[in-house]
Amino acid sequence: MKKKRSIAILTGGGDCPGTNAVIRAVAKKAIIELGIEVIGIEDGFEGLIHRRWRKLHYEDVSGILTIGGTILGTSNKSDPYKCAVEKGKTLRFRNVSKTVIANLKKLGVKCLVCIGGDGTLFIANRFHKDGVPVVAVPKTIDNDLRGTDITFGFDTAVSIATEAVDRVHTTAQSHHRVMIVEVMGRTAGWIALYSGVAGGGDIILIPEIPYNIESVVGKVKDRNRMGKRFSIVVVSEGAKPKGGEVVIQKIVKNSPEQVRLGGISFVLGHQIEQITGIETRQVVLGHLQRGGSPTPTDRVLATRLGTKAVELIEARQFGYMAAVKGNDIVAVKLEETAKGPRNVPLEHPLIVAARSVGTCFGD
Repeated sequence: MKKKRSIAILTGGGDCPGTNAVIRAVAKKAIIELGIEVIGIEDGFEGLIHRRWRKLHYEDVSGILTIGGTILGTSNKSDPYKCAVEKGKTLRFRNVSKTVIANLKKLGVKCLVCIGGDGTLFIANRFHKDGVPVVAVPKTIDNDLRGTDITFGFDTAVSIATEAVDRVHTTAQSHHRVMIVEVMGRTAGWIALYSGVAGGGDIILIPEIPYNIESVVGKVKDRNRMGKRFSIVVVSEGAKPKGGEVVIQKIVKNSPEQVRLGGISFVLGHQIEQITGIETRQVVLGHLQRGGSPTPTDRVLATRLGTKAVELIEARQFGYMAAVKGNDIVAVKLEETAKGPRNVPLEHPLIVAARSVGTCFGD
């Protein structure tokens, strides 16, 4: 008998609302329309290193559209080209990519579908160059991937952050405080910008616009003089003062991306309180932005991207990513994502609009 065609699918990097919706879309289209078997790789590239995978049946992906996280598990520490190995007290990195390629050959899959952010897709592109048939789907709440106008997970993260900003408004107003909401985003300010504008933040600080503490404090004082005895600050974890550095929460030595940002809100809050004498409080949203059920927008986007990925496989367009351009889902070369993060342009229409209504960006 002729062996049934099969594809493999993995989710790498941080968890993200809508990932299960993509898995569902890829698997259902492959099974229903093409009769292709789908192999789920567990815990990202770690599963391909250690041979952890399982067949995904129709029942496995039914009912997961609204569920957050990923049924396959994920990892942001397992780059096969730079795999951490501990020998005693020494941590070394070695290239195990040939092991992964050999394991894929044993699986006999037609294509590897990689769902992930810049780190995962950078690895995926390297495997494509090494001869592995790869198709990708962009995944990150940070919305910082090149080649696509938007990534699934972003809308959910913005919705959660906006709700948090809405909620701190009442306590800030009641107690006449400065409230700082710190959001994720790494080196890109998309979440801070969108949630800050949507939540009516008085001050929005993003990595793309280094801030002056004098400008921030000046805005707070101006609002006080106008009778507004509270202020809302939305700050991205990667924001930094002019001439200064980002605040690092910790270093993860066994990860290819070792630096973890976080804590800028506490530094900023201390400075504002010391200079103005106004009580200041901080709320760090952290992983709340990445958890829970995806918004309807992200469910729809994830479904469109997942089905497009299967179309790319059928067309043998390997080395491509399903991406969003305007209202269309298109194919973009994976190498486009390797050109660095997609930051917020300084002339972005939302920045212009926010400045027009009096929002301070700290510059």
